[in-house]
This record gives sequence, structure tokens and C-alpha cells, in this order.
Amino acid sequence: MTNQRPSGPFRVGDRVQLTGPKNRMHTITLREGGELHTHHGVLRHSQLVGEPDGSVVTNSSGHEYLALRPLLRDFVMSMPRGAAIVYPKDAAQILAEADVFPGATVVEAGVGSGALSLWLLRALGAEGRLVSFERREDFADVAQANVETFMGARPTNWDVVVGDLGEALLETVAPGSVDRVVLDMLAPWECIDVVAEALTPGGVVLCYVATATQLSRVAEFIRGTGLFTEPDANETMVRGWHVEGLAVRPDHRMVAHTGFLVWARRLAPGAVPPEVKRRASKSSYSDEDVELWTPGAVGDRQITDKNLRKRVREAQRAAQGARIAAGVEGAASDEPEGSA
Repeated sequence: MTNQRPSGPFRVGDRVQLTGPKNRMHTITLREGGELHTHHGVLRHSQLVGEPDGSVVTNSSGHEYLALRPLLRDFVMSMPRGAAIVYPKDAAQILAEADVFPGATVVEAGVGSGALSLWLLRALGAEGRLVSFERREDFADVAQANVETFMGARPTNWDVVVGDLGEALLETVAPGSVDRVVLDMLAPWECIDVVAEALTPGGVVLCYVATATQLSRVAEFIRGTGLFTEPDANETMVRGWHVEGLAVRPDHRMVAHTGFLVWARRLAPGAVPPEVKRRASKSSYSDEDVELWTPGAVGDRQITDKNLRKRVREAQRAAQGARIAAGVEGAASDEPEGSA
């Protein structure tokens, strides 16, 4: 598994996050003869090479810039996107609730823009294996370019399969060989049966869904198979705080609901879970209820083809810059953060 070492003096090929006047951020890839041009002046890349992480440099107009290597959370929030990303707060919970460990075999679907793939690859380490499924080839292209950009090269323990998980999973992995499955898709219940066959006993399936109706249906489907433990569910909301002397108060903005997590563990073949006593309630759904899970009803947004082609080009240019840094080919370019 290849990864850029995130410490030590800056080197040609490193990605650097520059915070300048008015807290404006720019993310650049250091290259020979490179320059960052803004309306505040010019900053030469050579001023950063050899300097330690966390240095402050001055551009041609005397404006100061704080230089730091971007953390993974910084990168995923600013990288080109084909599909919506899994936010860092949710990625952290996914790693915890699914108990992703070094050396595990993990399957994810869909890959989207590659944000969760990056977190999973980091948690799996060199001995683990990640298999990512994505129905759309253009989304897969963006994700692969983003992962290659951050890691400096394509990880050797990562396979991307363009196709339907339900049809291709057992053609890609052996039954009972997968430790964890993470489903980030509109209708994860469509794949639960095949996921159960791929999972090892005690393995975890975790679904990331956006709406309460999706949460309800996938939990009931998992429960109805009789193949898993009782599903658990939660959501994570993060509230930042302003702390300056005695002026201590919540931030005006809050990262509240982004999605629900629902997860369960695979039972051993033939095992029957102990009966769970519940209050009488409507725990099933009718044909009419299914209408609540149509793509439009759950708020599925479609990116335009023109916009997506632009995101693919942006991601591939960034990946080309990473390859150059590794001495492979091409030319890198500066990228203002947030341009995605």
C-alpha cells in the first residue's frame, strides 16, 4: 500500500494547504518552478521546500501564509466530487461501529467520490483489502483519481468494480470471506441477502442512509432475514464551540444531520437469534409504503453530465500531479480549495 508520509520538511510533490489573508485557503502541489498567484501577490513554491510543517512564509506583497499539510478531513472536504461525500464525522463513526481493523477484508458500495474509501484504506493498513463497488463508471473515475491524489499512487490493496453489487459481489469475493460490508446506497435492502452470503460469521454489515424512511425499511429487512443480530441505529451531530477567553459559546453553524447508520452482525449458519420482546406496533410495510422509498421521495439528487465531466477532469488532473510527484509523468497545477 502506498501513502505519502505526512510529516517532515516539505518536499517537491507534497500537497500543502496555505491559509492567507482573511483566512482564505489554497491547496497546492509543490513543484519545481511553481508559483501561487493571487490578487494578494505571488508565492513561489521554492519558498516552502525544505521548511517544516506549520511554517509561515511571505509572498511578494508581504502577505503571510500559514503552510500545513492538509489532513485527510481537509482533503475530502475540498476534493472534486462526482457524488455527495461521506462527511468526516460519519466516516469516524462508520470505522468505529463497523469495527474496521488492520488486515480486514472490507466491501463498500457505492464508492461515490472516494471519501469513505480513503478512510477505510487508512484503517485497513497494508495487510487489509478493500473492494469498492460503483454502478457509475464516471463516479468511479472521480473516486480513483481522488484516492490516487491523496495517497500519491493507487493502493495495491484496493479493487474498484464497476457494476451492481448484487450481481458482482460473489463473483469478486468468496462466500464467507468478508469481514465488513459498508453500504452507502439508495436502497441497501436490495443487497442484504447477497451480503449475508459474503460475510463471515460475526462479520458486520453497516448501511449509511439519508432519511428516516430508508432507515426504517433497511432495519426491518435486516431483522426479517433472521440472518443477523438485532440491528442498531444512530446518527451523529457535531457542534463546534467558540472559545476565546471567557467568551465561550456554541458556534453559530452546526453540522447536524447528514445521515443515519444502521448495522448488525452476521449470525452463524443455522443459528436462531433469541426472541426480542417488543411492544405491539406496525413493524411491517405494505405496497403503498414502498412508494416512500422511490429516488424522488427520498431526495436523490442527480448531478448534470456537464458538471460531472468537469469534476472528472479536475480529479484526474490532481491525480496526474501526484504521479509527477512520484516521478511518473505529467504536470501538476495549483488548486484553490473549495473549487470543487
